Amino acid sequence: MQILLSDDLTEAKWKNGGGITRNIAVGMLGDISAWRISRADVATEGPFSNFAGLTRILTVVSSNSMELVHEDGTLQARPWEPVLFDGGMPVVSRLPDGPLTDLNLMFDPTLCSGSAQVQRGPLDLAPPPEGYLCVLHVLAGNPSCGAETFGTADTLFLEPNCGADVQLKQGDAVLMLLIAPLDQSADMRLCIADR
Repeated sequence: MQILLSDDLTEAKWKNGGGITRNIAVGMLGDISAWRISRADVATEGPFSNFAGLTRILTVVSSNSMELVHEDGTLQARPWEPVLFDGGMPVVSRLPDGPLTDLNLMFDPTLCSGSAQVQRGPLDLAPPPEGYLCVLHVLAGNPSCGAETFGTADTLFLEPNCGADVQLKQGDAVLMLLIAPLDQSADMRLCIADR
């Protein structure tokens, strides 16, 4: 198991310059980026960056909700409720409740699969099956693994056979991302953000 603590996250400008993001990890298949995870502060309304060719799963990880307005309607992004959409779809954000923080998993659907689900304690989370990477982003409480405990915005990376279960107590919650290359013979390399 590898760990990226919230204190080690570093800020970078959005692709369109409209805000701040904190890169968490990238998955590489050879020299190609297959997926990436980042955490962003959304302080103002406006257009999203264009990530054509990628599927995006956005999860509000703070309080407040966000409306994602697009040509065919509006997607409601509520706290702890993952929303999946085409990364190339023109979207304008509206913040009816004020600023918030979200976490994004963006992946190339021709190279890998991705999913997001909130898990709440009490619960033990085992390492993922062969061929998968499990990423746990702490939403609330203090999940633990052995003698180590983790806090909000810490990220844990569980690979198959890592031999470590993560324990969620009552009141603990994590956003669980499962990622796998479509070609199970491919060597997907985990690159955690520089600390």
